[in-house]
Formats: sequence, structure tokens, C-alpha cells
Amino acid sequence: MLRIGIGYDLHRLKRGRRFLLAGIEIPFSKGEDGHSDGDVLAHAVCDAILGASALGDIGELFPPNDPAWKDFDSMKLLRKTFELVKNAGWKIVNLDCVVICEKPKVLPFRDRIREALANVLEIPFENVFLKGKTAEGMGSIGKGKAIEVFVNCLLEKVK
Repeated sequence: MLRIGIGYDLHRLKRGRRFLLAGIEIPFSKGEDGHSDGDVLAHAVCDAILGASALGDIGELFPPNDPAWKDFDSMKLLRKTFELVKNAGWKIVNLDCVVICEKPKVLPFRDRIREALANVLEIPFENVFLKGKTAEGMGSIGKGKAIEVFVNCLLEKVK
């Protein structure tokens, strides 16, 4: 059995925060604002694999009002999420990710980000892809006030 999942997340950008994508820190004057470390890509991947496996969503498993998750490493959240999905008998076939922000440019960091996701999700590097897009100067993303991510994943039932 195969299932497709869609993950989405949006975070404000704020001075004094680190800019993280899949745990990779990208030098920039702002970072994602969030209850955890704000890693918008890790959050969207969590929701994509949870949605495909029908095991919940990130806000349900890691509530933003729970102090246990304050400033928590989002790649550890992804690892916990993946273990849940794997223990339910699913394996990830592939991920396709779109990161939308005016700055910073994600292309120079793409392979490191792909590798980080592939390692946590136990899939080959070539089964993870990432595209960086801009909002062409429009809206809060185009004005450099936010970052948005979409993730599609394909799961296969193995147990």
C-alpha cells in the first residue's frame, strides 16, 4: 500500500533567532520564530509523514503550549515522529520539499539539508529533494517577514 502526505508550515522571521532548515544553520540576520527552535522544514516534514500514515499531526504530538517543547531541537522532533511512523509499519519512499523565502538563498545549502533529512528518515540522499523559491517581493514572505514550506512525501507499508 502507498500513501501520499502533504506537510505545510509558516513561521515569522525574527531577529535574534537562528535560521534553521532540517537542522542546518544558515547564516542570516533573522531566524524562524516558534515555540521549538522554529525549524519550519522539519515541522512540515513531520506533518507530511504523519498525514500520510494517518497518525496525527505535529501540533497534536508536540503541542506548542507544552513547556517540554520550548526551544526543542526540531530534528529530534522529526526523529521521534519518524520512529512512530516506522513502528507503525511505514517506510518513506521519497520527499519533495519547497522552501519559500526571499532571503537567505537556500541553494548553497541544499545538499547538506537533503543529507540531514535522508539520514534521519533512513532513505537514500537521491530520494529527498529541495527547491528554494521566492515570493517575488509579494506579501509577508516577499517582504522578508516570513518563511513558508510545503512538503510532499510518499510512504509504503512494509509490515
